[in-house]
Amino acid sequence: MTDPANAASGGPATVRGATSDPAVDALVTRARAGDMTAFNTLVLRFQDGVYGLTLRMLGDPAAAEDATQDAFIRAWQRLETYRGGSFRAWLFTIAANRARDELRRHSRRPTRSLDEARDDPDHADIDPPDSAPTAHEVLEQSELRQALEAALRALPDDWREVVVLADVQGLDYVEVAAVTGVAVGTVKSRLSRARGRLREVIRNSPELFEAAGRLTDRR
Repeated sequence: MTDPANAASGGPATVRGATSDPAVDALVTRARAGDMTAFNTLVLRFQDGVYGLTLRMLGDPAAAEDATQDAFIRAWQRLETYRGGSFRAWLFTIAANRARDELRRHSRRPTRSLDEARDDPDHADIDPPDSAPTAHEVLEQSELRQALEAALRALPDDWREVVVLADVQGLDYVEVAAVTGVAVGTVKSRLSRARGRLREVIRNSPELFEAAGRLTDRR
């Protein structure tokens, strides 16, 4: 639900019904008072999540870096519009809006796969593996990831966004609804359709389906 005060100020929506983090809210309070150390702590805490969101929305590491930096600048400028709830969702709203602006400006879909981004030494820490796989498992993971990322890039923008927010960033339905500006029911519908589309990719590729099963069993 959107806080009228935020709407009037041009800031992102307050996340009603989402769980707040007292430690984060304490940092926000200090940052509002001009404490840059507190704000830098917030940046360090959320920068990976913001970058991951913008990268998957834009598909371009350089554009994602710019969007991430701009999101934190805007967050600093708009701290007074934060009215409680989930600060993470409030921040992700700013980042997602920035990424949407970039997509509209260039009228393009993501063109660089996350595999290419991982090969970039400046972004070698994106989605590190949970454990050290064998060479064969690395190949299977790469093939499966490429197929899933291709399917993710092929999703409609609004479907892709909810998948990234919910399944990659771990936001709950209320937070995703706040970030995307749609009802919770719409979030659930888009997420269900997007997940179904991604499952089809694996089901239609038996070798990838088997690889996914082996990797799941291994964990």
